[in-house]
Amino acid sequence: MSIQKLSVTEKVGYSLGDLAANLVFQTLMTYLAYFYTDIYGLAPQHASVIMLTVGLVAAFVFNPVIGALADRTHSKWGKFRPWVLWTAVPLGVVALLAFSTPDFSYKGKVIYAVVTYTLLLLLYAANNLPYSALSGVITGDMKERNSLSAYRFVAVMFAQFFVQVFMLAIIETAGKGDKSAGIEKVMTWLAVIGTVMLLITFFTTRERIIPKPEQRSSVKEDLGDLFKNRPWVIMLTLTTLVFITLAMKGGSYVYYFNNYVDRESLTVFVTPIISFLSGAGLNVFDQDPVSAGFGLFNAGGIIFMIIGITLSKRLADKYGKRDVFGIALFISTLFVLVFVFFPPQAVRWIFISQVLHGFFYGITIPLLWAMIADVADYSEWKNGRRATAIIFSAMMVGLKAGLSIGSALVAWILGLFRYVPNSEIQSAEAIQGSKMLVSVFPAIPFLAGVALLFFYEINKGMETQIEADLKQKRNEVTI
Repeated sequence: MSIQKLSVTEKVGYSLGDLAANLVFQTLMTYLAYFYTDIYGLAPQHASVIMLTVGLVAAFVFNPVIGALADRTHSKWGKFRPWVLWTAVPLGVVALLAFSTPDFSYKGKVIYAVVTYTLLLLLYAANNLPYSALSGVITGDMKERNSLSAYRFVAVMFAQFFVQVFMLAIIETAGKGDKSAGIEKVMTWLAVIGTVMLLITFFTTRERIIPKPEQRSSVKEDLGDLFKNRPWVIMLTLTTLVFITLAMKGGSYVYYFNNYVDRESLTVFVTPIISFLSGAGLNVFDQDPVSAGFGLFNAGGIIFMIIGITLSKRLADKYGKRDVFGIALFISTLFVLVFVFFPPQAVRWIFISQVLHGFFYGITIPLLWAMIADVADYSEWKNGRRATAIIFSAMMVGLKAGLSIGSALVAWILGLFRYVPNSEIQSAEAIQGSKMLVSVFPAIPFLAGVALLFFYEINKGMETQIEADLKQKRNEVTI
């Protein structure tokens, strides 16, 4: 039996790290703007400047620096596991502080928001980047890596499900009407739970891919290797495109439900579901059809994403990551595009398309990060040097840049379509913009990503060749 076969305990332990990180990440993506404007009391323009500026600094400064440092870390625990340990408690503490509401002057609140958000993104990068790179050194077995990614992203979907479907209701209940008190209570528990999960990740994982002691390279050499690595360039671009779409459609659904979907038809559709859940003791949705419909819409998509994730490894093992990713991404895009044809009353078809999109997109989720780990192998195979973290840091740049661009496009496109904030009556043009933002516009980056994969050379055959060649070259050490 190969020394790189992983136990279920190690796979679950590793996946808990992403569950913990995504309790923070999904909260930032879903509630940070709402928290800053409606709970903390910042003006929208100040909140947007803080999020954009700090987010870009995190993308283009924090990630490359952390990646270079992590690749040059040497300890008895390995290169990447120590970062998970060192950042576990600080990340939890700063996550709580970032969602606290101290009684400062307005200027003091702005400064506090800048400082806490900057520290949060710095610690998130210092935790999640080495954590992601860890998947590339836990095992060199491609099938085991596929399995590890599947475990990891089931955990991600559970975190996403909790945050997007239940968290707002829990905040309101915990605060008894006071949302600032509610979010502080919820974040306290999330900080404690997340810290424990990260510690479990540290204690249950091992690094098995150990670079040879004579391997030394400068940051300049590592960067040079990257830009000569065509699969890496393609994956960086693909990651950016994927997260532009995720940010664009994710940030637009609330406008779609508020302004486009017919309220009466939505009420007829969601009322039996809410009654069934209430009868089962799950009183998690209020009686407002828009908010309840929005929550159930997200819930359906996430549940089917999880189902898709569970099938991902089997398909990738048989057909290769690249081909499975490309086909699943293309089919999932069709179920985004089809939203442009639905009239406001077609609520049933809207929900059906969402769950089918979630299923096929779910297949791609573990594969994106497993393919990035393969790019690290490809770089070692081509150049004789391994720089796992800096390769993953570049992907984190793509992720955060994509999220920033996608979020900015939502506001910009709504402006083009003359959307009026907080108005109960929108023009036909603004309503059309809401529909386009969940259909045609987010489909474009996904389709561009599918096209890029035709130039990505690491197919099933090359995966097997790289794995076999590297096994001969490496001096594998069991820790």
